[in-house]
Amino acid sequence: MNTAFPSGPFGGANPASAFFEAMDQLRKSFDPRPSGGSRMARGDVRTAVLSLLAEKPMHGYQIITEIAERSGGTWKPSAGSVYPTLQLLADEGLITADEQNGRKTYSLTDAGAEVAAEATETPAPWESSAPRDHTRFSALPKAGVDLAAAAAQVGRTGSPEQVQEAIEVLDEARRRLYTILAQD
Repeated sequence: MNTAFPSGPFGGANPASAFFEAMDQLRKSFDPRPSGGSRMARGDVRTAVLSLLAEKPMHGYQIITEIAERSGGTWKPSAGSVYPTLQLLADEGLITADEQNGRKTYSLTDAGAEVAAEATETPAPWESSAPRDHTRFSALPKAGVDLAAAAAQVGRTGSPEQVQEAIEVLDEARRRLYTILAQD
């Protein structure tokens, strides 16, 4: 097994930290640009919860994952924002909670259904946060991370010849990606 790591732009002293630093730079390259960010306002969580519960009863985790899916991954509210919102809606008499299989499943009351119906006149909060092409924000970064992980594995365990071949493959992939951008 080859444990020698060539030095590169991140140095050769700690290859694991160099890999994670490179991965962090890759991840950051896909972060949304500062144009308001993907953080939603407090009222958006409330509106989103009411909209989803108008469709069917759900538990808190289902609500979080459903919002993330519908927003194309650009908005995933934290448990720290969803569960207090559920409690507030219950305190207001807009939802009820029934325990099933150890989980609280929330559903709208009649009053909650009325409030949710009023909110249908405006687009759901996740619709305004969803990118037009979620591939840019989900599939492409995942493919890049998977490629980087494979390259790191070759660097850790490959022979010098395998490392050189991997470098050539990556150089070719980089050139082909720039060719894609050059096309009209």
